[in-house]
Amino acid sequence: MIDIATLYDCISHRWSPRIGDPSVMGWITVGGYAVTGFLCFATARVRVQDRRFWTILSIVLLFLAVNKQLDLQSALTATGRCISQMQGWYENRGSVQFGFILALLAASVAIMVIALVRLRRHLGRIGIALCGLGILLTFIAIRAVGFHHFDRIIGMTVANVRMNWALELSGIALIFVNAIWAYGSRQHLRSLKPDGSQGSKP
Repeated sequence: MIDIATLYDCISHRWSPRIGDPSVMGWITVGGYAVTGFLCFATARVRVQDRRFWTILSIVLLFLAVNKQLDLQSALTATGRCISQMQGWYENRGSVQFGFILALLAASVAIMVIALVRLRRHLGRIGIALCGLGILLTFIAIRAVGFHHFDRIIGMTVANVRMNWALELSGIALIFVNAIWAYGSRQHLRSLKPDGSQGSKP
């Protein structure tokens, strides 16, 4: 049995709510999440046939914008480490972390497969955003585990660009591009006549 008060004290020594990434790139990423989230919300209002997808995606992105600076995944990592210490298996945490990563990756793949099957008729409209969401969820899941080997890989710098920036921003960019296209195509369709020809300007 885990003592809740002791667990809370342990977590509070390892993590506390604060700005997780005060760097310029950190705030750019937060802005990317927020702008893309609001764009998805706007898209949900005009793309009736895909409204649920864009609404859920908007909520996810706005949550991630807040999470980016509160660094809630670090709280999850701290909780895992504290529990492992209290239960006496901290020294063997590597195998547990690796198993957890495999489970998360398997869950991500399963979610993506289910989404692809259920949304297969809509992939022409939302496929790019779905890929972007998959990249983000996989990246965040790996960061949440705090497995040092993966942290070193995504922390690498190539041509002055850190891999974690590239992965996270690429996922956001894919969603942004798809949302722009979806929103813009809806506006284009509204300007067409029933026979598909361009309507006259007022």
